[in-house]
Amino acid sequence: MRGGRKSIHAITTWVRRQPPKVKAFLAVVSGMAALVLLRFIVHDHDNLFAAVEVVHSLGISVLIYKLIKEKTCAGLSLKSQELTAMFLAVRLYCSFVMEYDIHTLLDLATLATTLWVIYMIRFKLKSSYMEEKDNFAIYYVVIPCAVLALFIHPSTSHHLLNKIFWAFCVYLETVSVLPQLRVIQNTKIVEPFTTHYVFALGVVRFLSCAHWVLQVLDSRGHLLVALGYGLWPSMVLISEIVQPFILADFCYYYVKSVFGGQLVLRLPSGVV
Repeated sequence: MRGGRKSIHAITTWVRRQPPKVKAFLAVVSGMAALVLLRFIVHDHDNLFAAVEVVHSLGISVLIYKLIKEKTCAGLSLKSQELTAMFLAVRLYCSFVMEYDIHTLLDLATLATTLWVIYMIRFKLKSSYMEEKDNFAIYYVVIPCAVLALFIHPSTSHHLLNKIFWAFCVYLETVSVLPQLRVIQNTKIVEPFTTHYVFALGVVRFLSCAHWVLQVLDSRGHLLVALGYGLWPSMVLISEIVQPFILADFCYYYVKSVFGGQLVLRLPSGVV
């Protein structure tokens, strides 16, 4: 076990010393290798969807435990939760008017949980809320997402407003975790339950991205064609790919911390 930890430490030390371009290249190569591995292991794409929901449920369970048992919301971003509630509410509306399916029920459950978390942070556990650390201006992401949705949205036969709403929730979901990362960046030291929750988000977004990419590859691009014409299909794919990369840096230090036997995650300066 010690030999394994020494090897992991040596690898992480070498990676940390590399310039940003090399780190980016290594991240891309690692992501592609993981996708290739998943393609050989997972034969049914529905299994990936199930894995996404299981990991997401675990992440939410950790969050609920933290708020109920630990009675603290320290380290959590209220603004990230509000952005999550916003894109979920918009996506639920679009699901009801455009394509009602199992995702609608799952989103409804997630929205209910997110609203409960917001209530706990705003009222029940307000004294432990780190408002000065949660200083990301959400209009920096909401306004660009809204403008982008006005110009790049699905080319389906649905009402224009519904298509714009759908695009808006896709773009907003991609960047909704940024305020949480800002809190982590400001605190530098993150307690276990928050790190488990954010890491679960990273795993969920990677598996969701893998689900999309593998479907596109297996359909030989027909899935993108089915999404419509213009820039919209490409933007959907780019959004799915960007999501895991936003959390890649955090997940790297999380895995390193876990293998190093550290319960509390300490991030170096400039990370995230």
